[in-house]
Amino acid sequence: MKENPKLAFVFPGQGSQYVGMGKQLYDRFGVARDVFGEAEEAAKLPLKRLCFSGPEADLKLTEHTQPAMLTVSVAALRVIESETSLRPFCVAGHSLGEYSALVSVGGLGFADAVRVVRERGRLMQEAVPDGEGMMAVFMGLEPQAVQAICEEAGEKGIVSPANFNGGGQIVIAGSRPAVLQAMALAKERGIRRVLELPVSAPFHCSLMAPASDGLRTALAEVTIRPFSIGVITNVEATVNLDWRRVKGLLVEQAVRPVQWEASIKQLERLGCDRVLEIGPGKVLSGLIRRISPGISLQNIEVPEDLEKVLNN
Repeated sequence: MKENPKLAFVFPGQGSQYVGMGKQLYDRFGVARDVFGEAEEAAKLPLKRLCFSGPEADLKLTEHTQPAMLTVSVAALRVIESETSLRPFCVAGHSLGEYSALVSVGGLGFADAVRVVRERGRLMQEAVPDGEGMMAVFMGLEPQAVQAICEEAGEKGIVSPANFNGGGQIVIAGSRPAVLQAMALAKERGIRRVLELPVSAPFHCSLMAPASDGLRTALAEVTIRPFSIGVITNVEATVNLDWRRVKGLLVEQAVRPVQWEASIKQLERLGCDRVLEIGPGKVLSGLIRRISPGISLQNIEVPEDLEKVLNN
């Protein structure tokens, strides 16, 4: 299939999950059912039950959330591939979504990806004891101001920017005392939109170093294949076409901030004027709308979304 020269696919990460995700695709499309079957075999998890009926507490466990999100995103991708002629010139994914993006271009086999992200979730959860780490979101501050606050709060422990999401939204991560101190400093300086995030671990900061080491071991067991559609990486926010660099970039991603705003600006510089968000939720569409309002946005997570895309 021919690539659409100005179309990009983007894939969501952890936080967009919800009970019921993927069920309508599963019920209607054989290719989606095949994806769930392959994923359950690879992950050794009841992913259909977790995705379709929960309970929410089980779905939210990081080692469940990550393979579940990947599976629903790839199920939606396979539906697009089988039902339309849409093919991207470039792809990107937010955090966990980078694995979905690599599957979409053929760089990473789906079953391998499922196994790796389940292990990634387990490693991330175990890297920091429950309750000792924390993440928070700041709205309306420039990156330099957030960095300065984190440096000042560093007297209480590790804290640093974790996601540069765009539209004035920056997420920080670290030890609970240090993140709480950073939140207090931001509020003292008049920043009212400071919120704790309901996550189980402080992702994308140096506290994830043990997870990063374990991830290197897990990735050593999988094969990365050459691919011809560029992947904009979280770590560098540039297009990668070198399959030999993928493992190293994924290992780095665990401890480095997600450069999402820069990634979308890179897409725009490459001439992208249309983005499909593939997978649960519309979080990325909301961020992209604030970063690059000129980009046309649609998301694919239920069959009705596919009909809208076909009619566009």
